[in-house]
Amino acid sequence: MECIVLIGMPASGKSSVGRRLAARLLCPFIDGDDLIRARTGMPLDEIIAREGADGFLQIEQDVLLSLAPEGRAVIAPGGSAVYSAAAMAHLRSLGKVVYLSLAEEEIARRIPDFTARGVVMRGATLKELYEERVPLYERYADLTIAADGKTADELTKELSLL
Repeated sequence: MECIVLIGMPASGKSSVGRRLAARLLCPFIDGDDLIRARTGMPLDEIIAREGADGFLQIEQDVLLSLAPEGRAVIAPGGSAVYSAAAMAHLRSLGKVVYLSLAEEEIARRIPDFTARGVVMRGATLKELYEERVPLYERYADLTIAADGKTADELTKELSLL
């Protein structure tokens, strides 16, 4: 059985849906952000402040490249995982990559302060970040699911059919 890898912008539901999906499929849930926090002992925003965006992305890549789940798992790498071709190639080798697509306006509503969330901001605005990342999510996705207007339970049910 292959893994299901959920990618998408921050607040798209990767972690909340991923946890529900893993419970439904009776398999482990692996959260990339949790692994980064465990490895460094720091919150994401602190890592970014100390190491800068490039330093954070290197840590994230190293963490993702070290993933070797035994059997099926649901994996939610951080939203910035798509900046690493090596990490994405590894994740694709583990299973199906599903992009949870969410409108920019909905992301802004869900996360009013990206800095406190620990998001790697290469651009100055959410719009710039969105325009930079969406083509990367689309490039790496085996399947895209529109998350707009759907509850976590609805998305979980849709994903459990994969």
